[in-house]
Amino acid sequence: MRKHRHVIEEDTEVDMTPMLDIVFIMLIFFIVTTSFVKEAGIEITRPNDNQSEAPPNPTSPILIKISDTGDVNIGGRLVDVGAVQANVETQRSKKPKAAVIVQVAESAATGILVSVVDQAKKAGVPQVTVTKAPKK
Repeated sequence: MRKHRHVIEEDTEVDMTPMLDIVFIMLIFFIVTTSFVKEAGIEITRPNDNQSEAPPNPTSPILIKISDTGDVNIGGRLVDVGAVQANVETQRSKKPKAAVIVQVAESAATGILVSVVDQAKKAGVPQVTVTKAPKK
């Protein structure tokens, strides 16, 4: 006679509930202990197409042009970014009420624009206007 062996399968599942509890507790811990700090920085809004013209001013403004290659021109002269402050101070000594307008090409690097605006503000200009350079 043959004996039939009956194999009884045991249910060997791993209970995931304790692990999920620990994960949720860790998630809550990290959310509560996280500090949300807003980084300080400058906000520059690039001009729209309809803002390409300079605002009218009774005195002629000091015009700084930034080309798409990063060249900086003041009064038709090619100037280094570090020399913008001295050039603006010289021009403002001749025209103390003159506004400073920065015409920037659309594909110019933002870092150069920020440096030029910073140099103009160091020269004592209260407000620097940024406009989009006209298309050629």
